Amino acid sequence: MTSRHEFLEFPGSPLLIEALARRIGDLLEAGAARGGHGQASLLVSGGSTPIPLFTRLAGMNLPWQKVTISLVDERWVEPTSRDSNENLVRTHLLQHQAARARFIPMKTPDATAAQGEEHCAAALRAIPRPYDCLILGMGNDGHTASLFPGADNLAVATSLHAQKICMAMQPVAAPHQRMTLTLAAILHSRQIVLHLQGEEKKRVLARAMEAGDPQEMPIRFILRQESTPLAIYWSP
Repeated sequence: MTSRHEFLEFPGSPLLIEALARRIGDLLEAGAARGGHGQASLLVSGGSTPIPLFTRLAGMNLPWQKVTISLVDERWVEPTSRDSNENLVRTHLLQHQAARARFIPMKTPDATAAQGEEHCAAALRAIPRPYDCLILGMGNDGHTASLFPGADNLAVATSLHAQKICMAMQPVAAPHQRMTLTLAAILHSRQIVLHLQGEEKKRVLARAMEAGDPQEMPIRFILRQESTPLAIYWSP
C-alpha cells in the first residue's frame, strides 16, 4: 500500500462501526458544507458486513437532506429481491434520520444490465463528483464492487481511460448479471473505505498485497493506486 493508505484494526465490530460511522459523518458534513453544489455523496456496497454500519448511520443526526446515497454495484434483480443491494440500503440505511437523504438506484427497468448501462449512467451523472465517501467490500476471490476475476468486461471496466461511469458485468462464478461502477469512477472519490470483517478476509487482503496480476484479484487495483486516499477498516 502507499503512504496515502491507512490500515485500521479494531478488536471487535462494534468499535469499528462506531469509528467508521463517525468518520463517514464527518465526510458528509464537510461535503454538505462545501461551497458550490452543497450536496454530499455516499456510495455504498452490499452484503451482510455493512448492515450494522447502515443501522448506525441511519440514526445519526447529519444533514441528510443534503446527502445523495447510491450504490457501487448492483445485481440485476428486482428491487424487492433479497439479492438486491437497493433493497438492503432501503431496509437498513434509508431509515430514521437518513430517510431524508436522496437515493439514486442503479437498477433500471431494462431487461438486461447491458441494456441498462446508459440509463444507469444518466442517473449516476446527477451525483456530483468527486464522491465524498465510497465504501467497498471484498470477496474471498479478491473481487470488489462487481469487478470479478475472469469477467469478460473486466479489462475495460478497470481501464483508467474508460469513459463509462458504469458497466454491465457477468461474473464467472457468481449469480446474476451485475452493474458496477468502473474503476475510474470509483477512484473519483475524496475517500475510499474498504470495510472488512473476519480472519479469512484478512488472509485474502494479505494475498492481494503480494505481487500478482490485478486482473486475478481486482481489489489490487484499489490497493495499488495512488490517486485516492484509502482507509482499510478491519475487525475479527
